[in-house]
Amino acid sequence: MADPRDNPAVDPAGAGPSPPNPPGATFAPFRYPAFRAIWSANLFSQLGSSIQSIAAAWLMTDLTRSHSLVAAVQASATAPILLIGVFAGAIADNFDRRRVMLAAQVAMLLCSAALATITALGLIGPYGLLAFTLAVGTGTALNAPAWQASVRAQVGVRDLPQAISLNTIALNLARSLGPALGGGLVAALGVAAAFGINAVSFLAMIVVLWRWRPDVPAPVRRPMLTSIRAGLAFCAGSDPVRRILLRGLCVGIGAAALQSLLPVVIRDRLGAGELAFGLLLASFGLGSIAGALVVARLNRRFGAEVMVRTGAIAYAAAILGLALIDRAVWLFPFIALGGMAFTFCFTTINVAMQLRAPEAILGRCMAIYQSVSFGGMAIGAWLCGLLSDRVGITVALGLAATFLLFITMVLGLLAPLPRPGEGVVLKR
Repeated sequence: MADPRDNPAVDPAGAGPSPPNPPGATFAPFRYPAFRAIWSANLFSQLGSSIQSIAAAWLMTDLTRSHSLVAAVQASATAPILLIGVFAGAIADNFDRRRVMLAAQVAMLLCSAALATITALGLIGPYGLLAFTLAVGTGTALNAPAWQASVRAQVGVRDLPQAISLNTIALNLARSLGPALGGGLVAALGVAAAFGINAVSFLAMIVVLWRWRPDVPAPVRRPMLTSIRAGLAFCAGSDPVRRILLRGLCVGIGAAALQSLLPVVIRDRLGAGELAFGLLLASFGLGSIAGALVVARLNRRFGAEVMVRTGAIAYAAAILGLALIDRAVWLFPFIALGGMAFTFCFTTINVAMQLRAPEAILGRCMAIYQSVSFGGMAIGAWLCGLLSDRVGITVALGLAATFLLFITMVLGLLAPLPRPGEGVVLKR
């Protein structure tokens, strides 16, 4: 049966006709009004989250000299995806995904508002900051599977890879603008103002989700443990999916080094300030945008395995640049390269997972993927912080780059990513 979302005159949210646009083109998903509205609101929300991330990381360098605690800011933001991600996936498949996202967005707004208030009152400490970033991360973990699974309800199947790439562009536009804005805000107004702006940023997504009425079947509810077992059984029983998950885990562990230790390098080794930190993170976002614009086309031409290998090699080069370069100005091209490489790796792996996940258990499959990949990032951030305290920043970064190169080459031989068409359950 044809997917009605493949008809450019039909909006999957029931919002009316949309102008024609060649399917498969980079910007084709924007022909769907629902996708446009959600994409725009998500961009604003991600911008606020990016501002909060830089403010939290920088605040932690004021609250403590421990490299482990600084790195733990990133780990606390991603660890909930590892801890509750599978449960969140079962929720996304058993309940209305739009309502799940609404609940998560409201919870994150309240947590961010409380963090801004407590920080403004001067009551925040290092462990309190970690607790709040953990709470916001829990909202992200609840939102993520429903968000990933809802993309199919916004666009047609043949535009799904492009929609994923455009969502990556939104994320990385925020990563480009947010750090620079965040660095300026922290320098001019303080971290509490940055936290407050993040709280406000959730409002646009809440309004859009409240108005969105996707034409999707009502979910069939099953006991949570039964649902979780079904998702785990599918992922464990599918050889292509197992290989995708393994690659996501290992890339996540290696990739965590760059962003988790960047604030320590900027402040302690280079002696730079908030603005330099924000601009360097902005260069990461710009590199990611460049990667997102071409990754779908390159993936079709060269295949997933080549893209992930290329991305891992480039990312390792960026980590080594961070380890060895002693002037902030020379770091910009390396950090931008890291952003492009990050997009090559994770957009490719994400699309591979989406195409091999049945609709009935899509939320659980994407939750398992995110639990594994972001869990890998949390583990990698913790290990990098621990190693940095023990053996120094340079050695820790060098070990992370070596691990990423080694594991990519080994798994490229022993557990290559699926070939085009292998294990695909969702036809383009």
